[in-house]
Amino acid sequence: MWILMYVFSYSVSPAATNDRTEWRLLPTVVFQEFSNEERCKAAKSTLEGSLKEAGARLRSGLEDLKSIGKGDPAQIIIAFNVECLPK
Repeated sequence: MWILMYVFSYSVSPAATNDRTEWRLLPTVVFQEFSNEERCKAAKSTLEGSLKEAGARLRSGLEDLKSIGKGDPAQIIIAFNVECLPK
């Protein structure tokens, strides 16, 4: 049985305005086939770790910008879901 790993990531894409009502969430779906569930779960764990680390770095950078009045981490939404499912 093949296992699929689905990644659903959402990023905020601000339009050419600071008006939050103009911002859009753009979903992205990526999948990879694996020959067994163990390999899929190992990849899932690695990917989740990478996404969490990237989010932490982004938030840290935004905190630095906030301290000089140039940004705010509250304006960014970081969300992801990684699943291993039987095909």
